[in-house]
Amino acid sequence: MSLRGLLLAALVLLPLSVAAATPVPVILDTDMGNDVDDVLAMALLHALEQRGESQLLAVTLSKDHPKAAPFVDAINTFYGRPSIPLGVVRDGATTDEGKFLGLVDQRTHYPHQLACGADAPDAVALLRATLAAQPDQSVTLIQVGFFTNFARLLQSAADRHSPLDGRALVERKVKLLSVMAGAFQTVDGHDNHYLEYNIIKDIPAAQFLARHWPTPILWSGYEVGVAAPYPHESIEQDFSAYPHHLLRDAYYRYLPPPHDRPSWDLTSVLAAVHPQRHYFDLSPPGRVEVEADGFTRFRQDKAGRDRFLILDAGNAPRVVEALRLLVSQPPMRALPDPATAPEPRDQR
Repeated sequence: MSLRGLLLAALVLLPLSVAAATPVPVILDTDMGNDVDDVLAMALLHALEQRGESQLLAVTLSKDHPKAAPFVDAINTFYGRPSIPLGVVRDGATTDEGKFLGLVDQRTHYPHQLACGADAPDAVALLRATLAAQPDQSVTLIQVGFFTNFARLLQSAADRHSPLDGRALVERKVKLLSVMAGAFQTVDGHDNHYLEYNIIKDIPAAQFLARHWPTPILWSGYEVGVAAPYPHESIEQDFSAYPHHLLRDAYYRYLPPPHDRPSWDLTSVLAAVHPQRHYFDLSPPGRVEVEADGFTRFRQDKAGRDRFLILDAGNAPRVVEALRLLVSQPPMRALPDPATAPEPRDQR
């Protein structure tokens, strides 16, 4: 590692003394492979865990491609946490490989154990098992892809992990759902009837969840990520300590710099783990309805379950700076030697 990388690694220890007494337990649901902001969001979560501020309990995939879960496994392995459980969607909304999932074919550069998504457990089964094992009202769910898995969780029946049905299990175990989806403020000339990608790829699931989810939901709309783009200079400068950095290489494959990628998924992570730092303002309470075309309509209600993020223009540079420092934080644990990497595993 370069001298700069060693200095950064030392600096990231400083916040540990002021970290939350109890890390925020998180389950991430991602459509990894459709956009590179999912990769940045996972790097952010690993940085927060490294500081003692969150704990990634499991990752579930809403993209139905066999390389999506191995790619997540490679990220977790890079950050020194290869044992994080992974679950995958069956019959999901998107089945294309995308632009960067193929990097996992280069196992020498990007070590991982999971050979194929088909070898991982079903997402809903993993969600039920993970939630059942946690204290009541403790888990923060972060959804940065489609609504498929969490809607199916709501509809799940009692099983060997819990005698509760899905809705009752969520109500007992989940503290907050932070979701990147929808659009709630006019942006880029849109007339505020913007049909956001994570909603429209599985509208029935989004409608079901919006109607039936029993805990508070924090919505980060399309406009928030646009207002705080991740700087391309970071991609070009901050990851040079590693000849094969999966985040940087995925970014280049998706859309090479110079371009500043909107921080859509990252905002849901930051707001969920650090609400006390007031990176974002919040809307008044209300209720989000998903209409037939996928438009997310917010209706204000003092007793409402939902609130959406608002990013003031004056606060956007602070958010961008926080994201860059966290995402570019180097892993504290040594990378595994590809020559001694374990054989592919079957997680079922």
